Amino acid sequence: MTQIENMLPYDNGYDQDEYMMQEDEWDRDLLLDPAWEKQQRKTFTAWCNSHLRKAGVQIDNIEEDFRNGLKLMLLLEVISGERLSKPDRGKMRFHKIANVNKALEFITSKGVKLVSIGAEEIVDGNVKMTLGMIWTIILRFAIQDISVEETSAKEGLLLWCQRKTAPYRNVNVQNFHVSWKDGLAFCALIHRHRPDLIDYAKLNKDDALGNLNLAFDIAEKHLDIPKMLDAEDIVNTPKPDERAIMTYVSCFYHAFAGAEQAETAANRICKVLGVNQENEKLMEEYERLASELLEWIRRTTPWLENRVSEKTMALMQRKLEDFRDYRRMHKPPKVQEKCQLEINFNTLQTKLRISNRPAFMPSEGKMVSDIASAWQCLEQAEKGYEEWLLTEIRKLQRVDHLAEKFRQKATSHETWASGKEEILTQKDYESASLMEIRALLRKHEAFESDLSAHQDRVEQIAAIAQELNELDYHDVAAVNQRCQSICDVWDQLGTLTQKRREALERTEKLLETVEQLFLEYAKRSAPFNSWLEGAMEDLQDMFIVHTIEEVQSLLAAHEQFKSTLPEADAERQAILGIQQEVQKIFHSYGIHGNLTNPYSTISPEEILSKWEKVKKLVPQRDGALQEELALQHGNERLRRQFAAQANLIGPWIQTRMEEIGRCSLEIGGTLEDQMTQLKQYEHVIVSYKPNIDKLEGDHQLIQESLIFDNKHTNYTMEHIRVGWELLLTTVARTINDIETQILTRDAKGISQEQMNEFRSSFNHFDRKKNGAMDTDDFRACLISMGYDLGEVEFARIMMLVDPNATGVVTFQSFIDFMTRETGDTDTSEQVVASFRILAADKSYILIDELRRELPRDQAEYCISRMPPYTGPGAVPGALDYTAFSTALYGESDL
Repeated sequence: MTQIENMLPYDNGYDQDEYMMQEDEWDRDLLLDPAWEKQQRKTFTAWCNSHLRKAGVQIDNIEEDFRNGLKLMLLLEVISGERLSKPDRGKMRFHKIANVNKALEFITSKGVKLVSIGAEEIVDGNVKMTLGMIWTIILRFAIQDISVEETSAKEGLLLWCQRKTAPYRNVNVQNFHVSWKDGLAFCALIHRHRPDLIDYAKLNKDDALGNLNLAFDIAEKHLDIPKMLDAEDIVNTPKPDERAIMTYVSCFYHAFAGAEQAETAANRICKVLGVNQENEKLMEEYERLASELLEWIRRTTPWLENRVSEKTMALMQRKLEDFRDYRRMHKPPKVQEKCQLEINFNTLQTKLRISNRPAFMPSEGKMVSDIASAWQCLEQAEKGYEEWLLTEIRKLQRVDHLAEKFRQKATSHETWASGKEEILTQKDYESASLMEIRALLRKHEAFESDLSAHQDRVEQIAAIAQELNELDYHDVAAVNQRCQSICDVWDQLGTLTQKRREALERTEKLLETVEQLFLEYAKRSAPFNSWLEGAMEDLQDMFIVHTIEEVQSLLAAHEQFKSTLPEADAERQAILGIQQEVQKIFHSYGIHGNLTNPYSTISPEEILSKWEKVKKLVPQRDGALQEELALQHGNERLRRQFAAQANLIGPWIQTRMEEIGRCSLEIGGTLEDQMTQLKQYEHVIVSYKPNIDKLEGDHQLIQESLIFDNKHTNYTMEHIRVGWELLLTTVARTINDIETQILTRDAKGISQEQMNEFRSSFNHFDRKKNGAMDTDDFRACLISMGYDLGEVEFARIMMLVDPNATGVVTFQSFIDFMTRETGDTDTSEQVVASFRILAADKSYILIDELRRELPRDQAEYCISRMPPYTGPGAVPGALDYTAFSTALYGESDL
């Protein structure tokens, strides 16, 4: 039921005050529907009697029984519970009007605005006014006080009905007329409040009359609601009277008001109990969470206060991992629980304060402050534990680091010392040569230096062992034993080192003489050997030269080298003499050592072999340089030969180009004279071709000789080729231009003077002298010749002379334009006029006429290309000469 009553308020689209104003107004001219009037009479009469019976009075005819005002005043006293002024007891008309006025004044004093309702109409028995007055009373005292969710009067009553009937099938209360016709709404209201009176599931929507009578009978019998409506009137009326229905429904509202109050009281009690139960649940939850959290803190704190250190890093790391698990996994949920506990406590206190309950007092030791204090102790223990863990781990890291450092240094030293005793006790110096003795001595000195350097390492090892003893390292016994072993070995090495030095120094003096000789040999043989290798490399070095000067430079260097050979031979003999003296000493003193020189890898045999090779390479180098000198002399002849011809041909080509250019620009003679001169130039140029071919042959010889530069000329073969091809192209193009000008002149009837004038104008405005005018120069040329040019006209002319939009006008395009402008040319109109004469003034021409008037080949040409004539008066075989003529001049398409 609570869910249904909390539905959104019903909205019919009218403002409440507007509705009340509409209900209060009573139009005097309004006519009631007869059916409605009947329903209102019955309903209002029953409603009035339901209240008058409390005073032992009733009415039978509503418009007659209220005419004297007495029962009307009594009705108002009963329904309002207040006393009205004493009525007038007379039977005169003015007594009745006075009583009715007292009743109306009382109604007005209750805030009801009476419009168009006067005492005279009530006294006169006006049924319409009487019903309106009773409706006003019903509104004020039975309906106006109804309030549902801030809506009152009709809106509140309608919303109340909707709320109560919402769960019922086939019931949809939207108004106070047709929504009640089938009776289900009345039955639903009764069943909602008294389900024991009606079995709603058995009701039939189609049995409207049965449903209405059932609801009316039960309401009258069990609910003390008089029967104010007739079921037949409601069923048979298309739209039952709204006021009658509202009046009757308001009785249900007031009848169930007590039940509503009881329901409200029950809801209030349930709400209070629910709040109380929820609060108790929160209290119990707080107690439980507080107990669990405090218990966890009591278990955890001793663990965090334990400061027993472990001996190994692995065990301390395990402690650190456990602590991290605590911080990462175990503590965060407890932090959340603590936060939730405080939130629940605050929420509980707020709810208790809002519901006027006493504040919650947790069990002793479980206050929020107690939990906070315990949590603070936990945090302090945690902080101290973390600091202790880190300190201990750093300490163990230091100890482990020292132990590892001890092991590494000890291992390194033991590795270094391994085999040293065997080396120091060897007798290898007894059969060694002097060089070997000295090498052993130097080696022994290096060992002594190394031994001295390891003194610090041994001291460091001992110091680390001492520190590990002080730090109570768990495996200190093994460390001490290893340290003692290293010290014993160290002392033994010192003794053996001293003994070996003494033995080596004794042996060294025996072989000093031989050693001095070996050193002298090494000092002199090394640079001589280097000289020999350099000489062989230079004598065999490949050379690439391009000039005679470069070859001569190489020959001079070679002669200088040959001059140093006697001095080199004397040095060779001296070096070999040292080796012979060593052999003599070994033989004389019976030394059985190794004769190999320890200070040099260069043997006497090697020096002798290289000297012999140098002597063979010297004449070979002489021959190669002389051959190259002869070759370069030949290349120089080829360069001079090519340069002599190229220096003649290049200027000759340039001169011919200039002559052709001048000839094409001259305007003194006729075009035929220019043609004759150009033909002569062409003959001279063609006759010069053998010189080009000879130069090509010389160039081929230069390429085959791999000659890449020529200081005797600036012309290359590529320059000569390009110039020659350009000369041939220029003379041919110039001849073609003159021939075209002659054809144009003859075809257009242009005189030589006109042609010269055109050439003079073109040359004058060809400012770049490249045989073409740009757009601005062409415009200036036309203006100088008397043309009046606008933009449109000049654009037309440019389309004629430069159809490809290159931006330049050639001399031939200029001549074509000028001849077109000055010459007498045929037009399409002239050709059409001529065909019209042949066709005897007809618009078409026949095939026979063409063959009769024109030569055969020209007649057949026209017949094959003329389209059929389709104009007025066309006959079979007629041809359209007009279309043919315009197509000839590009003015139409065939």
